[in-house]
Order: sequence, then structure tokens, then C-alpha cells
Amino acid sequence: MAIADVKEYAHLTEEEVAELGRELDQIRVEIEESRGDADAAYINRLITVQRTLAAAGRVTLFASRWKPAFFAGAGLLAVAKILENMEIGHNVMHGQWDWMNDPEIHSSNWEWDTAQPAEQWKHSHNYIHHQFTNVLGYDNDIGYGILRMAREQKWHPANLGQPVYNALLATLFQWGVALHDLDIEAIRKREKDPKVMKKQLRQIWRKVRRQVGKDYVFFPALTGPAFVQTAAANALANLTRNLWSYMIIFCGHFPDGALHFTEEEIEDETRSEWYLRQVLGAANFTGGPLLHIMSGNLGYQIEHHLFPDLPSNRYGQISERVRPLCEKYGIPYTTGPLHRQYGQALRTILKLSLPNRFTTSDRRDGPHSPEIPRGRRADDERPVRRTETGGWTSRATA
Repeated sequence: MAIADVKEYAHLTEEEVAELGRELDQIRVEIEESRGDADAAYINRLITVQRTLAAAGRVTLFASRWKPAFFAGAGLLAVAKILENMEIGHNVMHGQWDWMNDPEIHSSNWEWDTAQPAEQWKHSHNYIHHQFTNVLGYDNDIGYGILRMAREQKWHPANLGQPVYNALLATLFQWGVALHDLDIEAIRKREKDPKVMKKQLRQIWRKVRRQVGKDYVFFPALTGPAFVQTAAANALANLTRNLWSYMIIFCGHFPDGALHFTEEEIEDETRSEWYLRQVLGAANFTGGPLLHIMSGNLGYQIEHHLFPDLPSNRYGQISERVRPLCEKYGIPYTTGPLHRQYGQALRTILKLSLPNRFTTSDRRDGPHSPEIPRGRRADDERPVRRTETGGWTSRATA
């Protein structure tokens, strides 16, 4: 169900929404003012652990013709890649650690260990997804251009293949993300600016060449006779990272309770209304400290969407204040075990492969929109980015 008026849906007055915004702003101010040495030590320690795991994995793979070393090296590399993508790269590029003024851990400099160039990620994720979270026709992350994830999205016979597309997306997630900012549908319709497309393709090609060369040529070559086994172990590590990243991201955006919105909702949207939409459009999952670190603290997806540029190690602390606020204002706070959240997302993928007349909605009644055609807005059709969603600057390329 796509919501056209979140205040009406949440049964809140304008004054109540404004007060909610003030209380959330106060949380932001208090966290910003309390950032310090303990937070800096956290991210520096995590980077050291991640690099140590990666180095240990690479060294172990020198003996990868021995099966235990093969699986040990692949496992160490998989954990290192997950940490780098989820808790380090993603959060660094949101500007969560820019306050440290450390050029090595700054959003403008970090290039992560995956196939999508950082500049394109910051455009598609920081600028588009976090500003227009779950707004149909604006947020490219709703189905990543290949999956129908809302009943209001127009059904097409090609959607019958969603179970297959979903499996391929999970398996090849870093490659799907690499193409995410291109807008394949705009290219197909010849609506994409050729100069922008060529620039993006050059960036992607350079990044893909680097990733493939590193994982499947350079490091395997270092192991000499174990070249084939090392390349296979790297592929296994990448596959593990892909599947894990895909599951975590889908658990934060597509379980029951994570709502979609129409473009009417973002017309003249205030900061407080943006806050409210973030709470209604995201979902958390429960787990222990290790699970949250391995998931980039995206088990606190609601808190991340409210404060994407605050340090991720603070999200648990922030959640202890956000959840009572939701109870105070009668706002749903969607959370549950990881397996249940993913199970609901998977069920939605399978159900929406069929036309609406063959399925029923899992969401409660409320104001919603008619079918929305496929396609998405260009940058000049979107409002100005909110600063808290993280910086994005298009850099010229040679």
C-alpha cells in the first residue's frame, strides 16, 4: 500500500508531527555533541580488524590446495569483505566519520571493495534513496529496477520471473548494484543523457577491471601453484558477501510494515514529515552485537534512515530513545527477528510476481494510490537533497 498522506495515515496533527521532529532533532544534537574519542577508537579498531582478517585470508590461501586452508581463507576473506562493505564502507561514505577530519576515513576519499564506484553509490544511495525513501517513481531501490515490490507498481508479464530474478540478484548482488545508478530503463527508452551514460560506463569499467584484477588475477597469481584454488576461494568470499548484503538490505526495506509512498507525500515536505516517512518506510531486525556489526548496524534501519550521517555504533543507543517516541505518538516501529523479516520480504517478492487480482494485500487499509507506471525520475525532476542524507558531488572524469 502506497501512502499519499503520512500525517493522515499516522493520525497525527501538524503540531504533533512538528513536535516529533523537534524531539528527533534534539536526539541528533545530543549525539553530535557527544561524539568523541570512543567513537573514533571504534571505527579505527574495526578497520584494523577488517584489514587483519583480509591479510590473514590472503596468507592462508597460499595453502589453498589443502581443503581446510581453502575454506578457512575463503571464510576470513568473506568476513573481511562483509565488514568493509557493511560497517565500514557504507557508513564512511555516508559521512558518519567526517567529523574526525581524518582524510583516510572521509566520505570524499573512501573507495570500497565492491564493483560500484563510490561516486555512483553516493548518488543512487545517499542522494536518491535516503531522500526519497520508498517513494514510488523516485526511489530506485524499490526492486532495483527488476523486481515489483509494491502493489501499486504496474504488473507486466515479465514479473512472472521474479523468483529467478531475485535469486540472480542475490547471487550477483555487487554486479547488480554496480549497474544500479545507470537507470537501465531510461537507457532502453533512449531517455538517458549519452554523455552521463558514457561517463558512468567508464567509471564502472575501471572499477570492475580493478576488482576482477585484484580478486581473480593478482592475488591468485601470488599463490603460484594454488592460482585456481585461490581464485575460487575469492569467488566464494564474494558470493558470501553478496548473499549477506542482499539479505540485510532487503530486511530493512521490504518486510510487512515498511510502507511505500506516492509523490504527493513529498510535495512541500517538512523536515518533521521527512522524519515520519523514514520511520514508516524502514524496518529493523533484532540480534546481538556481533550480528549488528556484521550487518553494518542496519538492524537499526529506522535509526539509520533518521540519522544516516551519525556514527553507526550509536544506533543501538539511539533506538532506545526512538522506540519510546514512536509509542508516545502511536507510530508503528517495525522490528522482528532476521529470519522473519527476510521471510516477509521474500513472500512479497513471490506474491507480486502475479497480478494483483490473484493476491491479497498484507497491509492494513489506508489512503493509497492507483497503479504507477514503470520508470523513475531524473535528477532535475527531484527536489534539492537534504544535507543529512550524506554528500554527493559529481566529479569530472578523464
